[in-house]
Order: sequence, then C-alpha cells, then structure tokens
Amino acid sequence: MSETAKEPKKISKRSSEEKIEIIVAIFLGITALATAWASWIGSLHGGNQATNYTKSNNLSSEGNSMWNEASQNLMQDMITWNDINEANLNYQYAESKNDKAEMEKYQYQIDQLMSDNCTEEFLEAINWAMDQKENVTPFMKDGYTESYFAEAQATIEESDKLLEQGKKDNANGDAFGLVSVIYSVVLFMLGIVGTFKNLPNRRIVLGVAVAGFILATIYMFTIPMPTGFNILSYFGMA
Repeated sequence: MSETAKEPKKISKRSSEEKIEIIVAIFLGITALATAWASWIGSLHGGNQATNYTKSNNLSSEGNSMWNEASQNLMQDMITWNDINEANLNYQYAESKNDKAEMEKYQYQIDQLMSDNCTEEFLEAINWAMDQKENVTPFMKDGYTESYFAEAQATIEESDKLLEQGKKDNANGDAFGLVSVIYSVVLFMLGIVGTFKNLPNRRIVLGVAVAGFILATIYMFTIPMPTGFNILSYFGMA
C-alpha cells in the first residue's frame, strides 16, 4: 500500500521537471535570438556614431575655415571702405573749392574702388551708408556684418547637430550593450537551472532568469532604433 501511495508523487515531480525543462529550452532559444538582435542593433548604433563623429569633425574644420575666410573678407572690405571714405571726403573738399580736376580725380578713384573691390552686397551697404544723414559705415547696417559669417555659422551648427546625434548613438549603443549583458546573464542562469537537484531551487533560478529577460526586453523597446533603420532594406524590400 505504501509503495502504491508514493507513485503519484513521483509522476507529479517528473511532470514538473519536464515543464521546467521545456520552459528553459524555450527561453534559451528566445534569449539567444534576443541577444543576437541587441548586439546587432548596438553595433549599428556604433557605426552611426562613428559616421556622425567623422562628418561632424569634417564640417567643423570646414566651418572654421569658412569663418576665417569670412573674417579676412570683412577686414578687406573695411580697408576698402576706409579708402572709399577717404576718397569721398577728398571729393567733397574739392567740390567745396570748385576744383573740377580734383573732383574728377577722386570720383574716378571712388568708381574704381567700388567696381573692382566690392560685391553687390557690399555696394548696397555702402549706398545705404552714404544715404544716411549721420556719419555711419556700411558695417552698421542691420545684419550686414553677420552676413559675412552666415554660411560658416550654418556649417558649424550642422556640425554640432551631427556631434549631438553621435552622442545619442553612443548612448543608445551603450544601452543595447547593457541589454546584451543582461541577456547573457539570463542565458547563464537558464544554463544552470538543471544543475539544481531541488525542484524549488530550479523554480527560483528560472523565475529570476525569466524576470531578468522580461525587464531587459521592456527596457530594450524603450531605446530608439538607429537613424534610418529599416529591416526590410536588408531583404531588398525597401
């Protein structure tokens, strides 16, 4: 009678062990796939980071070069304006003396300076300055001085945007790396479930592993995918 009574317990224990083995096998497969996915996406973020950093450095160098060139152009135009202004003052003095020869001389000098050394934008600023009643320079016109550096500033701003995107890619890549580490721990715990002879211990280890997998997966779904990522493109479908 005692042997007959113990038999159902053995069947029940064996059934629980088989369920645990099935669950472990399923989660081993799922976790392995999830680990590969997280590692792959993390590497894509790393590639984007390197690309954005490289583009940012190139644009930064280009922007700084353009800024230096704009500074040189501004200094050259200031010198040209000083020459024009001096010639204009001499013209006005000659005009006050009614000296036609001197007036023609300085008018010719002004015309040559303005035709040979001035861009259209600079000419507009010069005409604006000459139309003012008070003594002003073309560089006092609203937004004119800033226009020298507009293109360089736009290039530098684009460089800064790429740098910030590179930093985000770096952070996202690190986050996917963390997920991969957690998945690796989960794989380890799933692998040692069978080493425990006591069934409750197996359940505890399995429960912790499953909880770790779920938490890591939830966290992974909160991390942005790489910019421009489309998995269909790898199959020629996008």
